[in-house]
Amino acid sequence: MSETWSPRRTGCPGHDVLDGSSVTLTPVAQDGVSEALARAMLRESAELWRWMGIGPFADEETFLAMLAEQAEAGLNLMAISKPGGPPLGMAAFMRMKPQFGCAEIGSVTYGQDLQRTKAGTEAIFLMLKHIFEDYGWRRAEWICNDQNKPSARAGERYGFTYEGTFRNHRWVKGANRDTAWFSMIDTEWPERKATFEAWLDDANFFADGKQLKSLTDLRHR
Repeated sequence: MSETWSPRRTGCPGHDVLDGSSVTLTPVAQDGVSEALARAMLRESAELWRWMGIGPFADEETFLAMLAEQAEAGLNLMAISKPGGPPLGMAAFMRMKPQFGCAEIGSVTYGQDLQRTKAGTEAIFLMLKHIFEDYGWRRAEWICNDQNKPSARAGERYGFTYEGTFRNHRWVKGANRDTAWFSMIDTEWPERKATFEAWLDDANFFADGKQLKSLTDLRHR
């Protein structure tokens, strides 16, 4: 743990295009991105929004209004696509505290074509790299409804550490929500980064796209 800290950059993450080998993250605030994202996400099943505090949406106007509200609340939303393709999902830099060097990766909503893909994992890697390397921040958070077990497993798979559960934390869509909290800190990032890079390497995938070793296996080897 460093005894001194200062960020590398002023402001907050989420204003830059993030390019990877299999995925691109584009700020929703850029011209035309929000409309393309709305069209894409409205084609997805309503089940996609089950654990989210937002959605499902009846039409493009309602979806765009949500994006505007999220931006007003301080979320820097990113549209996720494969290079040159339409949006397949979204995620946000949120609950950002530049004075402490802390941000949550949240509102992670993957359409069917992004779920369980190399591109979906690389998107989270790029967001973490943006937080820890471009901004030099100290802590990244992953939180979810305690009943949302797939999200909790995803957070642990990415290398976040479970910290505890806030009981009766929120009232969402007419029901109580207990919230599970996970974190990753700057001193852990070099090891987590190496694991992501080993997993994302083309040598870790068969010709049909299936992984040779899992992200969890690589981290625990």
